Amino acid sequence: MFTPKYPRLDTAPITTITPPTTYSPSVYNPTAYAPAPAPMAPASNRPAVQLTPGSVLTLVAGGGALVLVVGAVLVSMLLAVAVTAASVAVCAVVCAVVIRSILKSDRR
Repeated sequence: MFTPKYPRLDTAPITTITPPTTYSPSVYNPTAYAPAPAPMAPASNRPAVQLTPGSVLTLVAGGGALVLVVGAVLVSMLLAVAVTAASVAVCAVVCAVVIRSILKSDRR
């Protein structure tokens, strides 16, 4: 039942093997496949950015202020999460005490 069934040798189709066709290779020309050169951008008349000591000081001060502001925001968010967790914990304790006193008074 699970064994493969092969056709008998005398009924198998006969195939003929044809030899591969020959071809003449073309000559490879690398310049035919080379990409076209990209156009050059025109030269700008604007001068390059010049950093003076004053502008460097301004950038450093601005970066420091940004770090302080982001740090203050993150600390305040962490503090808000801590306060919320503490209030939830207090509410849970109060609920437990109330439920305990109700159950204790029912037993009497």
